[in-house]
Amino acid sequence: LWETVTSSFASFIHGVQPEHLSKIVRHRSKRMILDSIGVGLVGSTTHVFDIALQYCRLYSPVAVSSVYGKPGIKLSPTLAAFTNGVATHSMDFDDTWHPATHPSGAILPALLAASQMLPPSTKPNGMDFLLAFNVGLEVQGRLMHFSTEAHNIPKRFHPPSVVGTMGSAAATAKLLSLSTAQCTHALGIAASLAGAPMANAATQAKPLHIGNATRLGFEAALLAARGMEANPLILDDIPGCSGFSVFYSVYQPKPLSTPSDHHEFLLEKQDIAFKRFPAHLGMHWVVDAALSVRNLFIHYAGSFSPSLIRTIVLKIPVSKYINRPFPSSEHEARHSFQFNACTALLDGEVGLSSFTESSIHRQELRELLDKVVVEHPEDNVANFDKMYGEVELLLHSGDVLTGKCDTFYGHWRKPLSKESLLKKFRSNASHVLSEEKIETIITMVDNLENLSDSSQLACSL
Repeated sequence: LWETVTSSFASFIHGVQPEHLSKIVRHRSKRMILDSIGVGLVGSTTHVFDIALQYCRLYSPVAVSSVYGKPGIKLSPTLAAFTNGVATHSMDFDDTWHPATHPSGAILPALLAASQMLPPSTKPNGMDFLLAFNVGLEVQGRLMHFSTEAHNIPKRFHPPSVVGTMGSAAATAKLLSLSTAQCTHALGIAASLAGAPMANAATQAKPLHIGNATRLGFEAALLAARGMEANPLILDDIPGCSGFSVFYSVYQPKPLSTPSDHHEFLLEKQDIAFKRFPAHLGMHWVVDAALSVRNLFIHYAGSFSPSLIRTIVLKIPVSKYINRPFPSSEHEARHSFQFNACTALLDGEVGLSSFTESSIHRQELRELLDKVVVEHPEDNVANFDKMYGEVELLLHSGDVLTGKCDTFYGHWRKPLSKESLLKKFRSNASHVLSEEKIETIITMVDNLENLSDSSQLACSL
């Protein structure tokens, strides 16, 4: 039988087995699962999460699936996935890959909800869960490698709304043990449910992109399981008829090799970036550069004295939606090079409290923002693997102080240590869970391969 790109993906999803996951892939993906749960838990304290939850409680006749941070509430499986997806991206605190997308939030909520939906006799174990999670990651990563456009900071579609929906469909199709033909159709259906415009970045609608990706991919798998069919060539490049290629101006799909002991998952080669504070990934370069120049400034002047600064020069890549001189809301602030650099200069850190209303509208912060000038050096490209952040302080004395960051702590080239990752998880989870529950989740994720019933993880949230 002639193999197409789409059929190769379906064969991979259906055929891949736990033994195909290397030790390093299992290790890295468990770090992602733990971080994503923590980010979702603290995200359940946000206003945008409350809006999503209120909406979902209107439509939940089969309430079996847990909601982050709300032990007394259960929703129907797809709505629980949606709500938890919104929580995960509500602060822009979730992991980021290269090419750029937020991979975990698009698949983990669907798998957690699906594990609780299945009857006791067919509950997937922890290894099944881990495998399905990695299937969702792999499909997202492979699809992003089909276009050179995807390697740069996006301008048209928000990537997790595109590849995340496909990844969720693939992951849940695997967890639900769909046939190869059903996997094909799940991908085809998901493609019709994918895509969100970048103009909604820095608004309350952006977290919906992750909520919809995880929910709609899950729904695509459920529809395929019930016999719905879609175009079996959805991932192939068919002249004159756009399938998945509609999302990219340059699209060169390649088949996914049949799973074998020699299959190398993308996660093996390309680690993930974890965020140390809740803002767009690009902010992490300018914050580290700002903290560096702040230390120089204190050494120079004895303390941080804004009155000595004439101009703050930010040298950043061209990216319109994260170049925001005077953000007025928390979501705009999370997407502003200027805000994050000046907050780091003023406070010596950026954290959860940096994005409160009172922090955003401080007079001393506004005075620093007034001094910012932006430059776009030609060698500073809008690509998370190549960009840098540079903060230059031009002082009234004529002196110039410079801080530069090529690789922030948490980037895939400089991964968070186990201690830093656990510290972030405990800090995030402590907003809604007891210390005992937090340690239970850490142990459960650490030993996921040995968990007999993966729905125990969802029940612990």
